[in-house]
Amino acid sequence: MLARGKILRFDQVKGYGFVAPHGGGEDVFLHANDLLDEKHLMRAGAIVEFEVEQGDRGPKASSVHLVTPAPTFSIGAGSVSDTAGAADDMIDRDEEFVDVLSRGDFSREVTEALLLIDPGLTGPQIRAVRERFSQLAKKYGWIGR
Repeated sequence: MLARGKILRFDQVKGYGFVAPHGGGEDVFLHANDLLDEKHLMRAGAIVEFEVEQGDRGPKASSVHLVTPAPTFSIGAGSVSDTAGAADDMIDRDEEFVDVLSRGDFSREVTEALLLIDPGLTGPQIRAVRERFSQLAKKYGWIGR
C-alpha cells in the first residue's frame, strides 16, 4: 500500500527515524536501508512516499522516495526566514482570526520546530519544552481545551 507522510525526525548518524502518515495513524519507522534517495535529504519536514510493511515492532516504511524536501531555515539578527516557502504559512498580524489547533496537532508542530532547530534534542528535553508551550497555548487559547 503506497502512503505519503512527513518525516518527523531522522538521525543521519544512526540512519533511522519516523514518518507521520498524512492520513493519520501510528508513526511509521524509517530506516536508511529502505531509502530510494540520498540519506542526507531525509530531514524533519520532508514529504516522502513509501510502502507500508508490518515490521517486528510496528509499521515500517520501505521503498521510500522523497516528494518534497524539508524546508530550510536561516536564523539570524532576531529573525527566522524560510527559504522553502513557509513564510506563506505565517500568521498575518492584521488578521482578526486564527486557527485553533488540536492538542495533538500543536504537539506535533512544536516537536517538528524543535527538531528543525536542534536535531540532537533528547526525548525528555522535547517533552519538557513541549509541555511548557502547551501550557502557554492553552492559557492563550491557541489550542482546543
